[in-house]
Amino acid sequence: MSRSIGLAHIIRHDDGTSSGVWGIYTLQSAFQPIFTFKDGKLAVAAFEGLIRPFRDGEPQSPMTFFSTCPAADRLHVEALTRTLHLLNAGACLPQEASIFVNFDPSVFTERSIADNALREMRLVLHEAGIDPGRVVCEVTEQRPASQETLHSFVAALRGNGFRIAVDDYGADDSDINRVKELRPDIVKFDATWITQLMESGAGFALLTTMVKSFEDQGIRTVFEGIEEGWQLELAEKSGASMVQGFVLARPELAPTSFRVLDKTAPETVVASAAPVPASPQTPRPARAFGRRGAP
Repeated sequence: MSRSIGLAHIIRHDDGTSSGVWGIYTLQSAFQPIFTFKDGKLAVAAFEGLIRPFRDGEPQSPMTFFSTCPAADRLHVEALTRTLHLLNAGACLPQEASIFVNFDPSVFTERSIADNALREMRLVLHEAGIDPGRVVCEVTEQRPASQETLHSFVAALRGNGFRIAVDDYGADDSDINRVKELRPDIVKFDATWITQLMESGAGFALLTTMVKSFEDQGIRTVFEGIEEGWQLELAEKSGASMVQGFVLARPELAPTSFRVLDKTAPETVVASAAPVPASPQTPRPARAFGRRGAP
């Protein structure tokens, strides 16, 4: 079997973790917990892999790194970042937690490219000791090269035991179409859009209706960018399946401290859900919240 493109750029460390090298950058994995509501408490259900680039030992923003990558390299960089996250997840995360990794649909221009990506993932998962059922493939909002190729790739991901998530959902026509076409297992709601809806009673009612609609279809929901206690309270009231944000936990570079949460059960209760009281009818001043990928 030919060596994975991702594995070819990996450096192994004595503590069991791995880093990546791409050009002048050293790449590290950071993981942010995703929590679920369970019996009035918050429980860790999953982790999202986030890339952290360094140049000459100094941290760089992910946006800076990706903006310097030529279009021709995006496919290989994507493979490298997924490889890095999966190897580090196997080394330092609770063994039953789900792992969210990104897929940019614009790079899968041909079926052969998708087939190669799947072969590489199977190789990496075998090496990391991770069952495919733990992996959630986040399909980002970039426009695919063709809908036919995207649908074929998503079907192949499912056929290999992976789950599918639609990322940055904001109820635009394109987002609604993505859900209809991909029939995901999970929808991750855009952080800024959630905040805007939570600012008014009417917006919160709409948010609650959408969550219920997804849940009725068997689609779980994640609210991203939860930054304050009042947002956490409203997320729970809305019926959202899961929540993610700085008010709950910040991303940690691998090796993380999250292994200590590992128990026999896949969802480890870690904290009471005790947010700051707030009413959805009470307008609030606009806030700037951190987005996925922020340091």
